[in-house]
Amino acid sequence: MIRLRERLVGIFNNRWLVFVAAMWIQSTAGIGYLFGSISPVIKSSLNYNQRQLASLGVAKDLGDSVGFIAGTMIEIFPVWGTLLVGAVQNLIGYGWVWLIVTGRVAALPLWAMCILIFVGTNGETYFNTAALVSCVQNFPKSRGPVVGILKGFAGLSGAILTQIYAIVKSPDNAGLIFMVAVGPTMVIIALMFIVRPVGGHRQIRPSDGSSFTFIYSVCLLLAAYLMGVMLIEDLVDLDHAVFIIFTVVLFVLLLVPIVIPLKSSLSSDQRSSIEESLLPETPKQELEKSFGSSSEVIFSELEDEKGSDVDLLPSIERQKRIAQLQAKLFQAAADGAVRVKRRKGPRRGEDFTMMQALIKADLWLIFFSLLLGSGSGLTVIDNLGQMSQSLGYDNTHIFVSLISIWNFLGRIGGGYFSEIIVRDHAYPRPVAMAVAQAVMAVGHFFFAMGWPGAMHIGTLLIGLGYGAHWAIVPAAASELFGLKNFGALYNFLTLANPAGSLIFSGLIASSIYDREAEKQAHMHQHLQQNLRPMLKSILDVAPGPGAEEPLKCVGAICYFLSSMIMCGLCIIAVVFSMILVHRTKIVYTNLYGKSRH
Repeated sequence: MIRLRERLVGIFNNRWLVFVAAMWIQSTAGIGYLFGSISPVIKSSLNYNQRQLASLGVAKDLGDSVGFIAGTMIEIFPVWGTLLVGAVQNLIGYGWVWLIVTGRVAALPLWAMCILIFVGTNGETYFNTAALVSCVQNFPKSRGPVVGILKGFAGLSGAILTQIYAIVKSPDNAGLIFMVAVGPTMVIIALMFIVRPVGGHRQIRPSDGSSFTFIYSVCLLLAAYLMGVMLIEDLVDLDHAVFIIFTVVLFVLLLVPIVIPLKSSLSSDQRSSIEESLLPETPKQELEKSFGSSSEVIFSELEDEKGSDVDLLPSIERQKRIAQLQAKLFQAAADGAVRVKRRKGPRRGEDFTMMQALIKADLWLIFFSLLLGSGSGLTVIDNLGQMSQSLGYDNTHIFVSLISIWNFLGRIGGGYFSEIIVRDHAYPRPVAMAVAQAVMAVGHFFFAMGWPGAMHIGTLLIGLGYGAHWAIVPAAASELFGLKNFGALYNFLTLANPAGSLIFSGLIASSIYDREAEKQAHMHQHLQQNLRPMLKSILDVAPGPGAEEPLKCVGAICYFLSSMIMCGLCIIAVVFSMILVHRTKIVYTNLYGKSRH
């Protein structure tokens, strides 16, 4: 009995169980990605125009990104408390929207609807912060894969919830909003006591590499399965029982990763675990081990004395030269031959406070590069329903689900390939972000052209590029500014999303769409006026004015100019990312160069 209890405690405190539970939470946490599916329902039931709908989209993006409260709570309160607050917000916000859309309560003005969307979507920030902070602390030497997988499941949640909705689809098409309100809340309540830091840096085992490989395999299988299911559902008229079977298989695939914590906890190889450091060894930390607190002074002088030529040496030679300089400086300081000065603030790779990070150019390069790249991608996600309708597609859900899958694969791939870049080549991780932004620029160009198949290709490229941002940026931020205040730094950087959405969607895309829709409405009205006498003479009946409908734009012209603008801004984002790469080469050489020798 005692041994069984120890086994259960071991499973509960296993960092892989925390990681798997965080994956499940994230698989319902990306509810903002479903806005493209629920926005047509809101637009038709409340008779909104495109600009009003864009206001709701900006409120959604603000809610998805304003995470200062979540970042503060995670450092003060238990993780389960942070998750519970997010679940309550999600239930209240989207639950009330569902009541309004279905006519169960009175409609509210636009500003009140924006508040409800903001409150409901803001619950995501609590889910994301709790999952990322807990797992990055439990896996400090595997930040790229961990962040990529967790953010990937958040991106895939749109396709997962859409598939579940397929078996309970309601006639009014508002049931998806109800699922968005209730589904994540139920998952959070079930798992909120599992996700937390558990001292995972002391649980590293030789089998961890194969465990990550297994989870990557499950991720790829899950994405391929959802892709196949959606194509079948789009091309074939299926019976309801088939939808149920598809959904059951989906749940099985989501549950498969639980075998990793069960196997690692129940195996007898408990002595093979070794402790890994929470933070990479920097020269300053190595000095502190040998010389105590005075190292802060010596390290500042060392940076001044070593010269730029030292940074260009191979890793082993560089370490020898630095060690020689350290010894000379300590001896000179002891003899009074040099006067050392105290350095102000940490250096890249050490722990920054939020205020210290805000005065660094590196943080703002990341922020503005993210604003241009990720912000333009989010604009596509928010307007995907209208974009597909303007090009003549009736089923908008298929593109929302497709971009969710590509978003997922972009996050998985972004974490995996950026980890190869830093581990195998000691090259700055932001170079992967530059590649992602170049891919997005091509995707925006396809959307602008509106060629046959452009929706599918554009969705693929934008989804991959947008998703890769959210695997690369959190990992890079933790490497440059440390893990101690990672929650606050991460939630600050996510503000780039609503800022980009406000500019691209709220001001540019919606204004251009409404202008083109007005042009088409005037042309249609002029045509009717010319045909009215002819119809009256033939039918001897004057056609009625007809019911007033919301403005609707048709054709590639609706988003041509918006897409070309966003294509150009993504190219500017590539320039920002490459400047960051140039500035941080030495940092990544110091962080990862030693592991290559």
